[in-house]
Amino acid sequence: MLLKRKKSDLRVIHINLLLRTCILLVLSLTLCAGTARAVTLQPDSDANRYVARSLMVGIGSVNRMETYLSPLEYTGTEGRFLYESRRMTRMMGGRVSVRHAVEGNFSVAHNPTHDASYLSGDLDWQNAWHYNLSPARGLTLLLGAGTCLSVGAVYNTRNGNNPAQGKLSGDVDASAAASYSFPLFGIPLTARYQIDMPLLGLMFSPQYGQSYYEIFSLGHHKHNVCVTWPGNAPTFRNLLTLDVPIRKVGTIRLGWRADIRQSKVNDLKSHAWSSLFMLGYVRHFRIIKVRDEEYHKSNF
Repeated sequence: MLLKRKKSDLRVIHINLLLRTCILLVLSLTLCAGTARAVTLQPDSDANRYVARSLMVGIGSVNRMETYLSPLEYTGTEGRFLYESRRMTRMMGGRVSVRHAVEGNFSVAHNPTHDASYLSGDLDWQNAWHYNLSPARGLTLLLGAGTCLSVGAVYNTRNGNNPAQGKLSGDVDASAAASYSFPLFGIPLTARYQIDMPLLGLMFSPQYGQSYYEIFSLGHHKHNVCVTWPGNAPTFRNLLTLDVPIRKVGTIRLGWRADIRQSKVNDLKSHAWSSLFMLGYVRHFRIIKVRDEEYHKSNF
């Protein structure tokens, strides 16, 4: 028991250190953006027509706890995909970029004695708007805000009464990123780090000991929609990527995803700590404006 407790305490210390590092990084980016003098650029009138789209898949580890289903921590393997689209807009002199993303995951995790498992999955829709600053050659800082809508479910293979828990939440996020382009052995590389932290949102949650039959059949749905903020739901979505162009192939993206989701509402604790290696492909497009007469001639 003491060994298990020490391992749990050590895990909590590691998570706290990671959270503090993420917070310090966001503060550093904000300070740099406030003190650095942005380079005066003449935005290309067609810059908003260029779109970068990427698709990544990944695999890694997950640590999950759902006290509605079990007081134990479950550990296992998670698979994930992330599709995102980025482009510049004409807002604020062409310095605002927009990011759209769809992300999904599925994991299988086991309790310490391996006699019960969690089958879980989530699907997220993310949007973010960033103001772009260029304090130095090759370096771009992005500061902004975003939204995220998440749905999911967790199923416990051992429980009889309450075998599953539904997940539904929406939030407004603070979002920051930094990208740096540099050559290495004559190859132009781009490294990028992004962090999103929910500031205010709503989350569906049953109360402690409350069944879904009581909520949806008997109508006992009081206090099942909870307000979330960093005090009761400290969540950090981290993404570190490296873009490597390969001749006659395209741009390959290598990445690491650290997704830290936590909440404590209605006397129920929940966390899902995921760490994954990601691999994907990036494509760049240019939107072409076609005249009406050209469109009609094409018979499309």
